[in-house]
Amino acid sequence: MRAFERSGIDFVMLEDSTALTDIYGGTFESELKWTPRAPKHDPMALASRLAYETDRIGIVVTASTSFYPPFLLTRLLSTLDHLSRGRMGWNIVTSTGDRAAQNFGKDTLPTHDARYEIAEEFVDVANKLWASWDADAASPIGPGLESYVDHTKVRTIDHVGEHFSVRGPLNTLPSPQGKPVICQAGASKSGIDLAARVADLVVAAPKGRDAMREYRKTVRARAAEFGRDPDDIKVLYMVTPILGETEEDAARKAERYYKATDGAIARRLIMLSGDIDFSTFDVDQPIPDELQTEGSTSILDNLRKWANGRSIRETVATERTESLRLVGTPAGVADEMESVIDEVGGDGFLFFGGGGGVLNRRYVDDVCDGLMPELARRGVAGTGYRGGNFREHLAGAR
Repeated sequence: MRAFERSGIDFVMLEDSTALTDIYGGTFESELKWTPRAPKHDPMALASRLAYETDRIGIVVTASTSFYPPFLLTRLLSTLDHLSRGRMGWNIVTSTGDRAAQNFGKDTLPTHDARYEIAEEFVDVANKLWASWDADAASPIGPGLESYVDHTKVRTIDHVGEHFSVRGPLNTLPSPQGKPVICQAGASKSGIDLAARVADLVVAAPKGRDAMREYRKTVRARAAEFGRDPDDIKVLYMVTPILGETEEDAARKAERYYKATDGAIARRLIMLSGDIDFSTFDVDQPIPDELQTEGSTSILDNLRKWANGRSIRETVATERTESLRLVGTPAGVADEMESVIDEVGGDGFLFFGGGGGVLNRRYVDDVCDGLMPELARRGVAGTGYRGGNFREHLAGAR
């Protein structure tokens, strides 16, 4: 984390899941053998530790609108924003898989589109709660202070909606940023609409330059339709740069990373088994046409697109959740990154471990001591933190 901050990386995102699933193969065996999502500890507690260890880097935590009550999550994020001195972000997810629902007293999750409807109202409630205190409601503590908080600058929200009823106000002081930075990884139509309506940051993995350009165009157009300034949304593309001292060195690393080992294939299929047991299919055959999901519909749609008639094994062995393959020296990869942003637009990249075991100490060194200094020399990244908090830093970023 300190290396990330030293190299000028804008933020880290802590992903999360809330179930130890037995969908793949009907047991926990594969999940615990290949560890794609478990064991996993709560990102909220980890965020407070990371905030203590660093000074400027943003910290984005993942939290589900399917399981948290709005008041509880809004209060928690506000508290973390204080502890981090204005560096918190919230990655909105709606959760997939009924196993997670069963950890929270539910048998099943709502349908995909219904989950996004709930998420939209959830964020509306959260925004009202963060606005329930005026920024200057509290006075600096000092001699002669008669009243710490001006009660006329605190109000109830009295929200009564289809899914939530919340009186408010928050009982925390106003967040240093007003509210944490909102992040969303929208890929389906419902996800894109949610991102365009509420997000400050959007992360996605449209494949190839044409898809990246079209995705950004769609998000910005929808944001404008919701009455927002499209420039208020930062669009980041997910990539996993594979770096080497030479092109040959990088190619060898990439071969190891993309190698179709049994573990790599199993890990990918487990990640895809939100509510579909991929262990029941012949992996040497194409994805069945009739296959449907109420989990992550965009993942299944993309898998079909990537497959293009190939078998499940071939598809998961060669494809990763990333927009581009970036393999080469730091200078070569920086050239490609600059070229992509200049051509398709966007605000940068989210470096993503991809579940392939790449995120280790050596990889962090490659990125922080190789790629980031190269980008900094070009003036496109790692050039210092702007503003007094995470939101102000993003507003001043490219």
